[in-house]
Amino acid sequence: MQEITAEWVAVSDEIAIVSRETGQFWFVDIGALGDLIPFAKPMTGNGTRASTAGLLNGAVALGFASEGAELKERPATLPKYLLDLIGSYHITRRTPGHFAQAAKRLRELKRPDLAAYLDMHGREETGHDRLVLKDLRALGLPAETIVANLVPEGMQPLCDLFDDLCAADYPVGCIGYCYCFESTAAMKKQPEVEALEALCPAGVYASRFLRTHSAIGSEAGHVEEMIDFIAGLAASDRTEIVKATYRTARTMAGRLRRDGPLSDAAILAKIEAAAGREIHLDA
Repeated sequence: MQEITAEWVAVSDEIAIVSRETGQFWFVDIGALGDLIPFAKPMTGNGTRASTAGLLNGAVALGFASEGAELKERPATLPKYLLDLIGSYHITRRTPGHFAQAAKRLRELKRPDLAAYLDMHGREETGHDRLVLKDLRALGLPAETIVANLVPEGMQPLCDLFDDLCAADYPVGCIGYCYCFESTAAMKKQPEVEALEALCPAGVYASRFLRTHSAIGSEAGHVEEMIDFIAGLAASDRTEIVKATYRTARTMAGRLRRDGPLSDAAILAKIEAAAGREIHLDA
């Protein structure tokens, strides 16, 4: 009889994510039963590529659901697009240095495999903050001034979480942070990208960052590579990565609660305050 592979991670005292070798995942309430249920205990042994993918994708889905948010498209407007761009700058600016910091710590801990992976990923992400600046400039905005003066309210907790994960004594969780960002970015398909591009004034190309971080850019390939890498790690590493993925998804969902309800007028007021002048997006 063929052995059935299952992976699981208790992401809190109340709930665990369980995934099968098919990639199917589900959630188990462990709060009432505690140690009487096996999924409350740390998993051991190997998983499979599909079961690891199920855990990671389950962590993203559960993180959003836990905060009352959904992984779905929001009504798109140019001001909301701009706010997302500005927020993305503050993550991408951190990424190369943060991954180098984490890689250095992991080499000290005799984990050259994890260090080499983060070094590679840091190189891949180098310069992506400049894509944001180019997009903002293409819209006639003082890009450097705006990002220096504005961190969207919902983005600050995500920046803080990234800082904490990369500075941890054992910073493997930063891989889960990255997985959450890249897998959600890969959900942006060509129609959504083109719809956002259509919001820009005629003749303005302000989607360099968007296209790179979407299914038509590099993100889908990055996600597949990440799953392959994570699936080959020890159970303890996979567990910490899944927990960090869940924390990141919850924090991303919190960002939607904070910044999502803002009206276009409120967003433009924030950007104008950061720019120090009026801005005109229809020019």
